[in-house]
Amino acid sequence: MSLMRPILNGLLKTCAKPYLRWEQNLHRLARSFEWQASFLFPTPRGVQCESKSLQYDGRQLEATHVGVDREQSGPLILYIHGGAFVCGSAITHQSMVSHICLKAGAQACLPNYRLATAAPFPAAVDDVILAYTAVMAHPGGVVLGGDSAGGNLALVLLGEILRQKLPKPLGCFCFSPVTDLAFSGESFSSNASSDSLIPITRAEDMLNLYVGTFDPNLPTLSPLQADFKGAPPVWLAVSDQEVLLDDTLRMAQKLRAEGVNVTEIVERGLPHVWPIFQAFLPEGRATLQVVADWINSLSSPKSDS
Repeated sequence: MSLMRPILNGLLKTCAKPYLRWEQNLHRLARSFEWQASFLFPTPRGVQCESKSLQYDGRQLEATHVGVDREQSGPLILYIHGGAFVCGSAITHQSMVSHICLKAGAQACLPNYRLATAAPFPAAVDDVILAYTAVMAHPGGVVLGGDSAGGNLALVLLGEILRQKLPKPLGCFCFSPVTDLAFSGESFSSNASSDSLIPITRAEDMLNLYVGTFDPNLPTLSPLQADFKGAPPVWLAVSDQEVLLDDTLRMAQKLRAEGVNVTEIVERGLPHVWPIFQAFLPEGRATLQVVADWINSLSSPKSDS
């Protein structure tokens, strides 16, 4: 255990968690997240981040493309940022994704899907499907990725790819994904105090803004209810102190029952989506290396996929 682990948990529990609990202005919350990310999570040297418009079938979506200096013959990571469906952007996550690209020799695309404050479900799902169809022909293949709410959307997207019989990605990785918007996992209540970042009362408020009047058990809301038979490999990571622990454990169990090759990592005593803190958390850097190695282990796309 690094010395930074308890320090970071203490800071998050003392400062970030109370702020998330009382901040009612979601637009101010989103701006705060972006400002803090730009200050705390700098983009590493050797990486270029540029705005890009994804287009498919007459529709378009703004995104950020992440590239590294050296030759990019590997896969494209389609990374879907987290933020409880109400905040977050390519700006908040491009540093973490840049480090994955450097370690894996890959490039990435981070779509700026519509947030629930402007357009609730199913807008975000429609946007990530558009993003995938725009990049699915990438010569080196596509790897889906996401964290928290973005992990939810990455797994929903994977389920929709299978249902619509689109070309399959090489795999899908998620940090601390939300897989059950009905919040039926035991850890959602049992880990309420140990989770150093997520206040469960506000989580329900924010996610209800996204779900609206829809049934949270729809497969396009809760990927725990989707069909993943025939899916490519899936990599999942979560901490044992998170309220979302059971979301990952049950997702991994479901995927294995449907014949999917699953890598499941449960770390001890780390905050929600700890890899985003990689700039000063050794465990975050180590996890990014693990997922980069996993990406490099995936098979190249086949012509009949």
